[in-house]
Amino acid sequence: MSVSTRVAAPRAVRGWLAANSSGNVGAVIERGFAVIRNQNWVIMVSGFFEPVFYLLSMGIGLGGLIGTVAGPGGRPISYAAFIAPALLASSAMNGALYDSTWNVFFKLRFAKLYQGMLATSLGPLDVAAGEIFMALFRGFLYAVGFTGVIAVLGLATSWWALAMIPVALLIALGFAALGMAVTSYFTTFQQMDWINIVLLPMFLFSSTLFPISVFPEAVQWFVMAMPLWHGVELMRQLSVGHFEASTAVHLSYFLVMSVLGVAFTTRRLRSLFLR
Repeated sequence: MSVSTRVAAPRAVRGWLAANSSGNVGAVIERGFAVIRNQNWVIMVSGFFEPVFYLLSMGIGLGGLIGTVAGPGGRPISYAAFIAPALLASSAMNGALYDSTWNVFFKLRFAKLYQGMLATSLGPLDVAAGEIFMALFRGFLYAVGFTGVIAVLGLATSWWALAMIPVALLIALGFAALGMAVTSYFTTFQQMDWINIVLLPMFLFSSTLFPISVFPEAVQWFVMAMPLWHGVELMRQLSVGHFEASTAVHLSYFLVMSVLGVAFTTRRLRSLFLR
């Protein structure tokens, strides 16, 4: 590789950043916190209890009838310990997607908020990064709270379980970036229903409540292509401190998903409002 090639790549990155950002993403974040403080804090707090109720009813209640199941590495664990990390991954996904889809859709199509933002010195990357940060903040609150519940119930058997909090943020980042990019194409509330149509089957079949080994092999490969399955498996491995080659695959999946999602969302906002 020549010196000119090595220098050109950073210059291209700096040029892309300069064209899409004013470096004032803090203004978008400040507005987001003001909205939470004045309007949305009840909705945000209520979302924390969904995985807790699932854990108590399915993990503790139904788990008493199921007994132990095979966890990472084949070691037997309780059913509650099996689904708890999966519910944390699902909680991070749901919290991030709520902020990056329905909230974004309203701001984009009805409040016309992004048009106003981009009429100032803010760039599309500032808007995308600010909105995704707010989705991550919600995912962080859910991750910290639910990890505490798991610890109190004794369902985490390794100190590696603490790493579930930053990993939950990575999962939230991937889904938030993807959700905002997809939402930019929707123009009606009816189209937004497609999000729930995709989310519910992904939650039910991504090894959240039972292993995917119960499915035919062709269905298993389809499930393993879905992002939530990677998040669930990664969380489950962290909860017991068991790692293998697939751990790096799961992490890489969300890193790539996050980078592509942010880049695509930035490009989409630019094409919509900065023609």
